[in-house]
Amino acid sequence: MSNSRFPIIAIDGPAGAGKSTVTRLIAETLGLVYLDTGAMYRALTWLILQSNIAVDDINKISPLLENLEIELIPTPIPQPMGVKVNGKDVTETIRTLEVTNNVSAVSALAVVREKLVRQQQRYGNKGGIVAEGRDIGTNVFPNAELKIFLTASVGERARRRLEELHEKGVEGVNLELIKREIQERDDRDSNRTIAPLRQAEDAILVNTDGLSIEDVVSKIVSFYRQL
Repeated sequence: MSNSRFPIIAIDGPAGAGKSTVTRLIAETLGLVYLDTGAMYRALTWLILQSNIAVDDINKISPLLENLEIELIPTPIPQPMGVKVNGKDVTETIRTLEVTNNVSAVSALAVVREKLVRQQQRYGNKGGIVAEGRDIGTNVFPNAELKIFLTASVGERARRRLEELHEKGVEGVNLELIKREIQERDDRDSNRTIAPLRQAEDAILVNTDGLSIEDVVSKIVSFYRQL
């Protein structure tokens, strides 16, 4: 462990691997601050779409970044982490399919990553956080004391996503469509030029296929307590 700050846990992995749920439970168990970087990218994506700006129009996106204020608000599990953009509550709206289908394109923009990574690193100055995303261990917190790469098969991730959508009352989606969207998102996230999704060399691989949420949390908490 670093002597200059509290430890950081960095959890990376593809879409639908269960990072958000697991990360929040780990934070709660260990008394750490939960940093949902995915929600930050979703919040900006929502703002871009709301502003009728194309997700690759850097000239119009850049001014949005200048005064961007994203606030993450802790909430009791299982409620989603509260999120505000420029004072507006977008907790539910950032989870829509439209945002989900566009967040990878927004995340791949250098100006966006530069702005949000700086904001994330400020959270990490004191440590004592558990953060999840696509490039936490490789780019945002490369000196994190514990790095986890959380993954699951495409089939398992699609099944979980379909279950989640059905619970929310969303109809008209099927397993094959979700599988295809997850695979496409994996490809975009892994092949982008800026901070691609990849396992850090010193990250521990945790495959969640066949594991309960409690199993995964217990495993990672155990790794942390061995630091």
